[in-house]
Amino acid sequence: MHIAVSFNIASAAGQAAELDFSRIAGFVRKAETAGLDMVVISDSAAGGQQASSPFEATTLLAALATVTERIGLVAGASTLAHQPYNLARRFASLDIISHGRVGWNPTMVQSPREAANFSRPEGISDDDFRRRAEEFIGIVQGLWKGWDADALLFDKVGGRFHDPEKMRLLDHKGEFFAVRGPLNVARSPQDTPVLVVSGLAETDLDFAARMADVILIEEQSLESAKAAYDDLRRRTLAAGRNPDAVKVLISVAAGLELAVDRLEAWFGAKGCDGFSMVLPPLPSALDDFADRLLPELHRRGLPRPDYTGTTLRARLGLGGGNRP
Repeated sequence: MHIAVSFNIASAAGQAAELDFSRIAGFVRKAETAGLDMVVISDSAAGGQQASSPFEATTLLAALATVTERIGLVAGASTLAHQPYNLARRFASLDIISHGRVGWNPTMVQSPREAANFSRPEGISDDDFRRRAEEFIGIVQGLWKGWDADALLFDKVGGRFHDPEKMRLLDHKGEFFAVRGPLNVARSPQDTPVLVVSGLAETDLDFAARMADVILIEEQSLESAKAAYDDLRRRTLAAGRNPDAVKVLISVAAGLELAVDRLEAWFGAKGCDGFSMVLPPLPSALDDFADRLLPELHRRGLPRPDYTGTTLRARLGLGGGNRP
C-alpha cells in the first residue's frame, strides 16, 4: 500500500507569515520519518488574496531536496503558467538535484484568474485547455526521453559531447506548440520524473492511462472506487501498458476518526493502490496523522511495499518511464 501526503501551500490563508521554510521542511521530514512514499505540493499562480503562499512549488522542491533523503517530492506546475521546454528542463534539473525523487503534478483543471495573469484575460475554453494540456504534457515527456542512458559522452579529448545516434530530436509541431528539443539537461536518474495527474474528467481518462505514472482520484464510495480502479486498469491495458505501471491513489480528506476503517475497506477490496492524505500544511496536522493514523494502519497489518531502490519510481514500484 502506497501512502502520500498532499497539501496546498497557498491554502494557509492568514498564516503565510508562520509558513516559513523551516516549518515546511519539518513537515516533510516528519512525513519521511513516518515512511510515506511522497509529498505532493500543489500551488497556484492565480494571485489575489486567496493565494497567500510565500513560495513557488518547484523552487520549494529544490530546497526540500537538500534536507531530505528518501521521500518523493512532487510539485504542482500549471500548463498555463509555463512553456513545455522550460518546465521539462526545470523538472529534469530537480530530479538530478534530488537523486531521482521528483514528480510533476499537472492538474487538468484551469483557473480563470491564472489565465488572466498569463496574457489570457479572456480565458480559454475548457475544450481548448484540455487539448492544450495534453499536448503540453506529451511534449514534456518527449523531451525527458530525448537522451539514452549512455548518450552523453563528455569526451574532451575526442571533442564529443554526445553520441548523436543516442539522442532523439523531438521536433514537435502541434496545434498549440512547436518545440524542437532536445533538452540541454542530462537524462533523469530515474529515467523520467514521475507524472502524477489529478482533477481528471471522464474525457481525460484514456490520456491518463496512456501517459501517467500515478493517478489521484477523489474520495468516493467503496463500490465507485472499485469501479473507477478497474476501469483505469482496463484503459491502461488497452493503451498497451502493463496495468501495474500506473498506480491509482485515492485522495482522502476525511477526519482521522473515520479514515482508518475507510482505508482498510478500500484497500482490502482492491479498489486502489494506496492513498493520498489531503492535509492542511500545518505541523499539527501531520503530527496527528503520523502519530495516530499510521500506527493504527500498521496495527491492522495493512501491507507496505518492500523498497529496494532509492528513486521515487522504485518506491512506487514503477517501470522506467515508459520509454520507446
